[in-house]
Amino acid sequence: MFINYLKIAFRNLRLQRTYTLLNVVGLTIGMAGGLLIFLFVRYHLNTDRHHTNFDRIYRIVLDLHLDDGSVEHYPEAPLPMAKTLRTEYPQVEQAAFLASNRSLTVSIHRPGQAAPAHFLEHDGTALVEGEFFQIFDYQWLSGDSKTALREPNCVVLTKSWSRRYFGTSNSIGRTLELDHKLTATVTGIVADPAQPTDTHIGLFISMPTIRQLDPDFNVNEWGQLNSPYRLYCTLKDNASATAKQVEATFPDLSKKHFGDVAHVFQFHIQPLADAHFDVDRVGGVIRPSLLWSLELIGLFLILTACINFVNLATAQAFRRSKEVGVRKTLGSSRGQLARQFLLETSLIVVMATALAMLVALLCLPVFNQWVHIQLSFRPDALLLLFIGVLMGVVVLLAGGYPAFVLSGFSPDASLRGKLVASLAGGYSLRKGLVIVQFVVCQALLVGALVVMKQMSFIRQTDLGYRKDNVVIVNLPTAEERSWEAFKNDLRQYSNIKSVTLQYRPPSANVMNGGSFKFGAKKDWISFPVRERLADANYLETYNLQLVAGRNITESDSIREYVINETLLHKLGFRDPKAILGKRMQYYLSSVPLPIVGVVKDFHQKSLHDLIAPCFIASYPAMYKQVGIRMAGGSSEQTLAHIRSVWQRLYPNDVFEYEFLEDQLERFYETETIISTLVNTFALMAMAICGLGLYGLVAFTVGQRTKEIGIRKVLGASVASIVALLSGDFLKLVLVAIGLASPVAWWAMSKWLQDFAYRIEIHWWMFALAGLLAIFIAFLTISFQSIQAATANPVKSLRSE
Repeated sequence: MFINYLKIAFRNLRLQRTYTLLNVVGLTIGMAGGLLIFLFVRYHLNTDRHHTNFDRIYRIVLDLHLDDGSVEHYPEAPLPMAKTLRTEYPQVEQAAFLASNRSLTVSIHRPGQAAPAHFLEHDGTALVEGEFFQIFDYQWLSGDSKTALREPNCVVLTKSWSRRYFGTSNSIGRTLELDHKLTATVTGIVADPAQPTDTHIGLFISMPTIRQLDPDFNVNEWGQLNSPYRLYCTLKDNASATAKQVEATFPDLSKKHFGDVAHVFQFHIQPLADAHFDVDRVGGVIRPSLLWSLELIGLFLILTACINFVNLATAQAFRRSKEVGVRKTLGSSRGQLARQFLLETSLIVVMATALAMLVALLCLPVFNQWVHIQLSFRPDALLLLFIGVLMGVVVLLAGGYPAFVLSGFSPDASLRGKLVASLAGGYSLRKGLVIVQFVVCQALLVGALVVMKQMSFIRQTDLGYRKDNVVIVNLPTAEERSWEAFKNDLRQYSNIKSVTLQYRPPSANVMNGGSFKFGAKKDWISFPVRERLADANYLETYNLQLVAGRNITESDSIREYVINETLLHKLGFRDPKAILGKRMQYYLSSVPLPIVGVVKDFHQKSLHDLIAPCFIASYPAMYKQVGIRMAGGSSEQTLAHIRSVWQRLYPNDVFEYEFLEDQLERFYETETIISTLVNTFALMAMAICGLGLYGLVAFTVGQRTKEIGIRKVLGASVASIVALLSGDFLKLVLVAIGLASPVAWWAMSKWLQDFAYRIEIHWWMFALAGLLAIFIAFLTISFQSIQAATANPVKSLRSE
């Protein structure tokens, strides 16, 4: 019996090629989009879950409660807190401190090579306590996890980093030089970390080595905090009550080590499961709401494809009514007919699934470039389960209702040709489903327009300085005495307009700052001030505009300040000239120093954040970079000159540069991903809607062929017939636009709230998205309508 069902199913699908093709293509698009979204969501939800103790791993995070009532969130904790957790907290099984992404120059002396090979590392290096490997799972290929990082000048490499440095995966006992300051020995080799993970470290340096790398670092100082610092611990059980019990003691701990300002430093214990999604702190990757939104989009893509199937299947009901009547007359039960129709649906779904998997596999490299992660299409148990469940759901959603309708036809009515539309699935049902499809499509189109407009606003916003033609070069830390020589050599070149030594450019992810006093007040001001430390060429290089006073002068420490307009206003001044000569004392200086100038406000971070009170001052001990403004149109030649000067002055250091504009683009990586994904899925939704509409119009034209012929004989024009056929469908699109607009407005308003500086959502965005949807719908409808309207009426009426 099953073989017979299969033969009939293949025969029907072959006879109805257009119907089959439309359904297969629609389901393929929807399921391919669903598969890619599944891979993306699974990657993020599985981050670091391969660790055995994942449910018991926590990290300590910091909230700074400032006197002005604001709260700033940071992922860091101080080094001595790790020892406190290990020795004074019985609930804590293990704790380890990690200082990640320390920029280092690594030098390797290879056999047979006179000069050492140099590697400039920005990411993937960390100073760690040996207990780190008792918290996180790493496969040790060589060395002892308990002793490898116990002593100073010891490092552990991952397998790939060992090959990169030494050309072999077993480099135990080999040596490497760090920052030209010390020689370290490789005491362990671990396998590359399992993916996905947020801990991308290839070079682990023993924590005791910090005394040589950074002599000023105080290992007992609780106030020494920095955003790359992390403190992880494992609790003896994974009960949230235990975590709350540990956290309840943190206020007393802060009071012990921070005294009168303990209320400012509030530590919390955070599950590792939440760290990946905590975008309010440095290192957070993605908001959970974005994942759920993408899941919803994937569900809607599949739903719109299923709606296509239902619409086309119920529209085909009249054509198959006599088949149903004959089979019921010959003894077929309703259950047998339903199984027959579900089998046909299953065959279409199987074909669509195979094609969707192929499309997803082919699109995966491009998709990976868009989302900046490496997804793989390995057929593991979870992926196969998802595909199986997806197929089952699609078969039931797409085939269940049509099978129910078709198998329920009365044989008498079917054979007499007296079926009414309500028995054939209902014209009103198909209208409703078309509206649902275009609601989804319209919402995605509005979302795509809003995201594109916000991204355009971001790129065109005046940041308060010039970002074009500026190159950032990190300075070699061991060569401080020659920085001025490097700067002066560069300034001699005609294509270089200005050079500044700096800690960071005006806009940067790093936002150092602290407390300050102003005027004759003895108390610290209730809000912090942010710093931009640089030499006297900083304003010229970035074209920062003075609105009052003068620039800072060169000095070997902070001697005077130039402040921004926000700080001016927060201190209660309106006239910039009125604050000149007033004194402020920053925590880095021991005495009050004068304010000599006021600059126009500039953005210190991305447009997610408000412009903060800020000052510019000279402080050479903190300089890390050189900012170079080049003349336009000569970048390659200028970069070659900069490289030649570098290699002459710093032959043992790696030369690297980055354009400031590229740095700023990284502020909005997540938004760029969102924009690309929403645009892509909006196009996919439009394609699915277009295919479904094409099939429905084709069926409607077929049903009304004789009516169209009679109208033409009676003098109807082509335009009137096209309007007649298009009108009903375009009304549905207009209804969908009306329903989708408030939903899209609410969703995009919520998304825009993440930006301190954002666009307004205007009516024309909904109108433009609506016109686009109407245009695509009209284009789809017109193709069939014009074909029907221009057909010879004699052919359609011949049988009459």
